[in-house]
Amino acid sequence: MCGFGGEFRLDGRAADVDAVARMVPSLIDRGPDSGGYWSKGPLALAHRRLQIIDLSEAGAQPMVDEELGLVLVFNGIIYNYRELRDELKAAGYRFFSTSDTEVVLKAYHRWGERCVEKFLGMFAFVISDWESGRLVMARDRLGIKPLYLSETNGRLRFASTLPALVAAGDLDTSVDPVALHHYLTFHSVVPAPRTILNGVRKLPPATIRVIEPDGTTDEILYWKPEHTRGTELTDDEWRERTLAALRLAVERRMVADVPVGVLLSGGLDSSFVVALLAESGQTGLQTFSIGFEDAGGESGNEFVYSDLIAERFGTDHHQIRIETRNMVPAVDAAIGAMSEPMVSHDCVAFYLLSEQVAKHVKVVQSGQGADEVFAGYDWYPPLSDVPRRDALDAYRNVFFDRGHDALNDLLQPDWRLATDVSKAFVQAHFAVPGAEETIDAALRLDSQIMLVDDPVKRVDNMTMAWGLEARVPFLDHELVELAAACPPRLKLASGGKGILKAAARGVVPDEVIDRTKGYFPVPAIRHLSGPLLEQVADALTSDAARQRGIFDRGQVSALLDKPNETRTTLGSNALWQLGLLEMWLQTKGVG
Repeated sequence: MCGFGGEFRLDGRAADVDAVARMVPSLIDRGPDSGGYWSKGPLALAHRRLQIIDLSEAGAQPMVDEELGLVLVFNGIIYNYRELRDELKAAGYRFFSTSDTEVVLKAYHRWGERCVEKFLGMFAFVISDWESGRLVMARDRLGIKPLYLSETNGRLRFASTLPALVAAGDLDTSVDPVALHHYLTFHSVVPAPRTILNGVRKLPPATIRVIEPDGTTDEILYWKPEHTRGTELTDDEWRERTLAALRLAVERRMVADVPVGVLLSGGLDSSFVVALLAESGQTGLQTFSIGFEDAGGESGNEFVYSDLIAERFGTDHHQIRIETRNMVPAVDAAIGAMSEPMVSHDCVAFYLLSEQVAKHVKVVQSGQGADEVFAGYDWYPPLSDVPRRDALDAYRNVFFDRGHDALNDLLQPDWRLATDVSKAFVQAHFAVPGAEETIDAALRLDSQIMLVDDPVKRVDNMTMAWGLEARVPFLDHELVELAAACPPRLKLASGGKGILKAAARGVVPDEVIDRTKGYFPVPAIRHLSGPLLEQVADALTSDAARQRGIFDRGQVSALLDKPNETRTTLGSNALWQLGLLEMWLQTKGVG
């Protein structure tokens, strides 16, 4: 796991090495172990490394292969790199390292840009082919690894984080009104290729982008689960296939030259990962749970369940307790670690958890993604009997934070849009062939859009802030394909994730399978008071906020008067959503 940045010129000029160097301080947290630079004519690259595979200098980046005429920067992990290495060796390729990075480089030479279809893993990379002058970039199927872009006439910059591009300079950092509409509608999600800033875009998941020396660009979408029924299976066969696919996904994610731990919330998903690792013979497995002080009548921890799993499977368990007085500085730090504004209070939890976990291990597995893949959220059951023709309105009713008119009331006139762009976005997504049932359409959208730019991005940003690599077995693309084909009735059974619960029987304790679904609780953010409320109020009433003029002052005043009364459709604190955006803009010095 790493961070990289670079510039590719298309106007005949040499790349701006100094601009690329300015990116590096924003990337060091992602790659604290070592760094490197490379430049040649129109291309300059910078890389920061977190050593996970091949800990020697032979695996350093940017990685250059003089014989093949290629240079590469890469962030991520290819779980089947050993098998691909053997295949490439049999084809005559010679290796100078034992890294998965070199496998990516030589796989590109062997199979071209479609080499990504052979990769099992999470990745973002940029490859330069000296002979053709071509630049190729790609992102993994589920968008687990980020890749941000900034384009002007004659120049393309790219980086693993948005702040790195801002640091490079010469960038339009104004707020994108369409992205703002999405942020306030989709629970802070801004779908690719947009970001909250006009001057920054992101490569969509499962996308290859090829840039020729003359600036001609081609984008290839190389993977998309159809969410349609294929081979008919019995319920038992679905259960058996789900268990087998998850078992394989967890096993794949143990590939490392360093120890691998598990983030154990005590819910079904992370508990399932621990149980499968124990089943495979893992001993001395380190697990980590976090808890907060109670607030607003809500419990701040689920230690009773994480402790049960740790004891049942004999893990080396770490219970991390956070006092409310430590929340304010943690909020500031978590916002600083965000590449884009993310409203979920889970961000602070993951940030604080990662800080402690990174003291013990460099790699962890996490249960993120299971709810979006196996229909675990409470907004899915109401969609089960909705005719496909009514899917759009039904989805908006259960998921959108607020309607278009209410959103325009919240904004000052200059920021209002005449068209409901978020409704139009969902309508276009639902109109794509496939996904014949409403549940299928919702899951397809959530797994390709919401999942990528909320929970997945949240985990990546907060773990990488501490040089910690998080692996997500529930987003193994073969498991996702299986889940997409599984009949909705099996996923919705037993209150959600029914097929996953069935697969867990006999592996995970029944107390965890049958418990009420929990969430990563951070009560101090859901119920704003004291110093944290003051911080939100200061941000929203500051001179910077007044000059930016995004939110209607009367609406802001009403929310501040009753800070915990107004909730979004999904139950989040509406004041926090506004405050988080303003705090992020001020922290980054943009907008």
